Amino acid sequence: MEFLSTADFWVGLVKIIWINIILSGDNAVVIALAARSLPAEQQRKAILFGSGAAVVLRIVLTVVAAKLLELSFLQVIGGVLLLWIGYQLLSGDEDGEDGHHKGTGTMMAAIRTILIADLVMSLDNVIAVAATAQGNMVLLILGLAISIPLVVFGSTLMIKLMGRFPVIVTLGAALIGWVGGETVVNDHLMQGYTMAHPWLHYVAAATGAVLVVGLGKFMQARAASRAQA
Repeated sequence: MEFLSTADFWVGLVKIIWINIILSGDNAVVIALAARSLPAEQQRKAILFGSGAAVVLRIVLTVVAAKLLELSFLQVIGGVLLLWIGYQLLSGDEDGEDGHHKGTGTMMAAIRTILIADLVMSLDNVIAVAATAQGNMVLLILGLAISIPLVVFGSTLMIKLMGRFPVIVTLGAALIGWVGGETVVNDHLMQGYTMAHPWLHYVAAATGAVLVVGLGKFMQARAASRAQA
């Protein structure tokens, strides 16, 4: 435990916590969107379980992230998954046929959504954390564990804001679509083309955001017209 008394350890820990504060914003949005319609008690459980499991997932992912990012089509698949998740969260398809969240199954569905989204969105992020940890697994695990309350607080705050300002739900779905579009063009297969055409990064991200919001709003309007019929 001598490393606990070294300045390098504590500087590294602060760096990892700070990186997680910066990089966890989009994860907090996903968690809030997935849990926003659950009853209050289930909201807290979904946020806690989802955040905790997501951090454990990041620790495991950090070990293999560099290798995973070298696989062609992996980020394409991940980006498409994010677009689908963003669409579902905005359109309400994850709520079931009656449009309401019910029971433990729905809470588990919210946690599953959180984990899948975090898995995809963390592929790039964990590399920054791993580089800061420099192979020190204790430092890595401590830094990520300390970030749990930050993600929980951010998600809880986002749910409250979404209740007061519904437009944030649309903006959150657009953010997921934006990250989904970015993820697709960041794939190893397209790396050379994307570097030669930097504008493609922003076009793909904007297209993802527009696609998620457009389809989500269309399905919302369709469901509303069916309810009135």
